[in-house]
Amino acid sequence: MSIVEENYQRWLNSEKVPADQKDVLRKMSGEQKDDSFFKEIEFGTGGMRGVLGPGTNRINEFTIKKVTVAFGQSLIDLSREARARGVVISHDNRHFSREYSELAAKVLNKMGINAYLFDSLRPTPELSYAVRYMHAIGGIMITASHNPKEYNGYKVYDEKGCQLTPEKIQPMLDILASLPDELTVEPPVYSVEGVTKPLGPEVDDDYVKEVEATQINPDLNKKGFKIVYTPNHGTSLENALRVFKDCGYEIYPVECQCTHDPDFSGTLSPNPEVAEAYIEPIKLAKQIGAQLIVMTDPDGDRCGLAYLSSKGTYERLTGNESAALLIDYLLSERKRLGTLSDNGVIYDTIVSSDLGRKVAANYGVKAESFLTGFKFIGDRIAYYEDRGNGHKFEFGYEESYGCLVAPFVRDKDGIQAILLYSEMALWYHLKGITLDVAIDNLQKRFGYHYDIQKALKFEGSAGFGRMMKLMEDLHTNPPKEILGLKVVRVEDYIKLEAVNADGSKEKLVLPKSEVVKLFLEDGSWIAVRPSGTEPKCKFYVEVVSKAQEGLDKKADDLAESLKKSLGL
Repeated sequence: MSIVEENYQRWLNSEKVPADQKDVLRKMSGEQKDDSFFKEIEFGTGGMRGVLGPGTNRINEFTIKKVTVAFGQSLIDLSREARARGVVISHDNRHFSREYSELAAKVLNKMGINAYLFDSLRPTPELSYAVRYMHAIGGIMITASHNPKEYNGYKVYDEKGCQLTPEKIQPMLDILASLPDELTVEPPVYSVEGVTKPLGPEVDDDYVKEVEATQINPDLNKKGFKIVYTPNHGTSLENALRVFKDCGYEIYPVECQCTHDPDFSGTLSPNPEVAEAYIEPIKLAKQIGAQLIVMTDPDGDRCGLAYLSSKGTYERLTGNESAALLIDYLLSERKRLGTLSDNGVIYDTIVSSDLGRKVAANYGVKAESFLTGFKFIGDRIAYYEDRGNGHKFEFGYEESYGCLVAPFVRDKDGIQAILLYSEMALWYHLKGITLDVAIDNLQKRFGYHYDIQKALKFEGSAGFGRMMKLMEDLHTNPPKEILGLKVVRVEDYIKLEAVNADGSKEKLVLPKSEVVKLFLEDGSWIAVRPSGTEPKCKFYVEVVSKAQEGLDKKADDLAESLKKSLGL
């Protein structure tokens, strides 16, 4: 009997599996059964994330309970104070998010661990802040971030309010692997049961106060500057509107997207990275003549923006473009005000654009790059904080529309981001400069950088095998040239080795990760990595030139050429 059939029958015959879930099991096609049971759901770059439903490779009350037992035990092993200090729990607007939050609290309580639970949904960055505010031992966020409505997920945080890095999460993963299966596992009962305590409005108040303090030029003239905002049915609605009102901005919410609807009925996509998310906001912006559109994703850690261009059309900025513009604004204004550190640093990832690093270097600010996953950035902030010296944090971002302006939060913060993007856009507006002109001016100074991301899905056990074979081919036989351009450097993050065109080798100092990055002779590059949260492989491409023309076609051609060489 195959592992798929074995797991499937175990669920179908279990008395613990509710009748409605068994009905779903009986109606599964062969492909659905395979994808639901071919493996246990895993922790990736953004925690545990997957499709809702019955199965070992699904998010459900059984997989949630098992991972909570593992997390709780890892905290108890970490500190004798874990039970008393407790864990902060929050959730987004998705199906079963509240139920899974309450389930996690009950499991922890049985293990003797106190829990702090918000009265309703709260954004991921506020969860990070609340862990620090309550001096808790850790945190749990029930969310699937920007994924479609069929998904949910589970993120875990350390006492610094940072998602667990690989070395910190490994003890939990070891415990998880040692536990009985998800239908059998039960939390070890402690002699004194923990309690679940509600979190009051003072956490909201303090978080909002800290966000508002990130402004650099709070007294800019905001009259007539109209901003459309959408939370994409998610967690940031209340805090964002409060921040914008306190800061004096003229805000127009997209009303059909301001309900906490788990089905996301008011939008074609809750993901700020895709054009479908901007349809309704642009429609409202045209009606009122708004200069700017800002949005947060469902759990409030990512943001997106669109703007009224010099051509009178509404255009979007990529995560790399918006971050580079914001870096230039933040560092130039801090320099003008005398608040820019002489030992400053920005943090990004190995798949982020080179443009942001070049902008930072122009102000004498160092850049450090990490693997994908904001946990590495949050952990680095804590590293320098614990040392009491070292580089001063100026900004951190990922290309996937997530950034952090001030480190009172140790994760991406969409509300900090949209507040500072609004201030930046207003600053340019008062100078008569639209954002398309601003980004073009920036690229003229540092070179034109054009980036795209392509993704291929690999669902089920067969798809997973094909994706791993793709990566194995890249590790063992990387291409020597792509589209006629020589590959001058290969960074292999499984081998932790970089090989240059002359055969010289260098060690890479980041943790091992399933990533290969190929550098081309003209300054362009391609990075390939399997997604840590979805069954797909991502191709990141950046092309660089002194001229803007033809960059989009070149980026597409590079991606297609590499995929063809890999047999895709």
